[in-house]
Amino acid sequence: MKLFEPGWIGKLELKNRLAMAPMAIGGLVEPDGRFSEQAIAYYRERARGGTGLIITGLSTVESEIEKNLLNGWAAFPRMDSGAYVPRLSKLADAIHDYGAKLAIQLTAGFGRVAPHFLMRQGRPPAPSAVPCYHNPNESTREMTLEEIQRLIKAFATAARIAQSAGADAVELHGHEGYLLDQFKTALWNKRTDRYGGDLAGRMRFPQEVVAAIKKATGGDFPVIYRVGLDHHLDGGRVLEEGIEVVKYLESFGVDALHVDAGCYETWDWAHPPLYHPPGCLADMAAAAKKAVSIPVIAVGRLGYPQLAEQLLCEGKADFIALGRALLADPEWPEKVRLNQPQDIRPCIGDHEGCLGRSFKGKPLSCSVNPTVGLEDELKLSPAEKPLRVLVVGGGPAGMEAARVAAVRGHMVSLLERGPRLGGALLPGAVPAFKKDLQQLTNYFERQLPKVGVEIKLRHEATPQSIMDAGAEIVILATGAQPLMPKLPGIGKPHVVSAIDLLLGKVNLSAKANVIVLGGGEVGCETAVHIADYGCRVTLVEMLPQVLRGVFNANRLQLLRMMQGRQVRVLINTRIHEIRDSSVLAYGPNDAVEEIPATIVVVAIGSTSRTELHTALRERLPRVHAIGDCVTPRSVFEAFWEAYRLARLI
Repeated sequence: MKLFEPGWIGKLELKNRLAMAPMAIGGLVEPDGRFSEQAIAYYRERARGGTGLIITGLSTVESEIEKNLLNGWAAFPRMDSGAYVPRLSKLADAIHDYGAKLAIQLTAGFGRVAPHFLMRQGRPPAPSAVPCYHNPNESTREMTLEEIQRLIKAFATAARIAQSAGADAVELHGHEGYLLDQFKTALWNKRTDRYGGDLAGRMRFPQEVVAAIKKATGGDFPVIYRVGLDHHLDGGRVLEEGIEVVKYLESFGVDALHVDAGCYETWDWAHPPLYHPPGCLADMAAAAKKAVSIPVIAVGRLGYPQLAEQLLCEGKADFIALGRALLADPEWPEKVRLNQPQDIRPCIGDHEGCLGRSFKGKPLSCSVNPTVGLEDELKLSPAEKPLRVLVVGGGPAGMEAARVAAVRGHMVSLLERGPRLGGALLPGAVPAFKKDLQQLTNYFERQLPKVGVEIKLRHEATPQSIMDAGAEIVILATGAQPLMPKLPGIGKPHVVSAIDLLLGKVNLSAKANVIVLGGGEVGCETAVHIADYGCRVTLVEMLPQVLRGVFNANRLQLLRMMQGRQVRVLINTRIHEIRDSSVLAYGPNDAVEEIPATIVVVAIGSTSRTELHTALRERLPRVHAIGDCVTPRSVFEAFWEAYRLARLI
């Protein structure tokens, strides 16, 4: 496979064409800005899994210009002092042990996208005084020429530190609307001096940064540049200008381009959720590849071996970068190399465990791989004494608990009352734009028999049958059931739950009038799915906002999907009565509207199935409840509970 042919970036030889895309490592940074031991273990695990180039998440090159703003906040590693060399050297050695190479991503700072909770500390420095992203009522301040020169020198110092510590390259964080990208972009750069004006002027800052790094590191030290070709934003960069940008970067001496798209306003491009198709940014890489002669790294939902190989074979990219796919399964490269792609644990694109946790100030993790960021602490060990373990429920929590217990050597049986495994994953994978979620169920259906789990489908467990099974440990993962509101008319035959509709228990016909009650993730996804049948869809939400609590990238794209399908969204609205062919709704200020309704779909949440746990917790010595049967939650929380329990029994 071309994926496993050697490749070159400048004079740096890589053992294969696979790179780990840079991702923020919130929670894995020491208070003084050093990479933590956990961070080293985290990157080491991806190198051990066969990745040829490890690109770290961003490191700051300077700590004074944004000092008042950051106020000691240590979410990112620092690269502005020789004091960071020992820990960085340890990271480089850990990566090199497995034949991989290490690139340190360097950033100039936030500018207008400074986190909102830091903005009270001062006005963010930026190319020009423009509105801040998080609070448009506040503005940035224009950086002085002296500050720009300090940043340029800081990049040179940081690259020299990385080189002296044993890193093999640096990558410049020049995308997504951060400071380097702001200088390149007319929408955010209004300067009238040599660092503004036309594109040549706006490119001068990155040009001088690259030149300073090359001079400080001897000229041959590779510089990769992460660049977005299209912001997908009115007034932002478009593809035509993006092509001119990459031509400039090549002329500056950049050794490789890491190509993506989007910015904070269009985060669903910079951090594509599951709703985007596989390879959603591949056309950006292909466009850059036609314009330059230096290597191009493609990124963006490329955790599909055949697709990744195809892009290389067709000459649309020289390297493939995997981000969240390597969080979900750090052994992705090795499994592909050994022709075992069916054993890859897939990313589900929900952002709950990775960026979602980072933006809550919590350590990085992964929804389907709880060991991320805790590789040493949560490593599985063989059970001291193999036990008979009975798992009831074949949804995400039950499947993961069964897998982990079996891997540790326990004798595991799993009971599922339905005809197949999957639980809530099954209806979740029905919409065409979420079909890839089915891969997670497929993964467990292959892995559980492989690790020795005995699976019994169509098996309705009762308290007595569980007690008669003779298991030494019982794990209940019986999930939840749809919550139905107490409304006049709720029992009418045309009223269904979103789950039943997704499972095909309702026939959708084009031009039907469908009301969806509930503006959470399930309700909005179901509304889009129904609209794809040609139905006229109205979504009703009691609160003033839909998709509350959903990660911003996922929320942005789902809102656009609803808008594109002309889903009517009513907020601050409650249903008063469901009639035979309509619903009576009370909107803001109690305005009354009767809305035509052929079908009414309820998606207001779930209620836990607690019956078995209530019946057994006083009768069995070792019975545990996990997942939605405790309280309805996310896939991320189901996996975490299951893994952390099963690793200790």
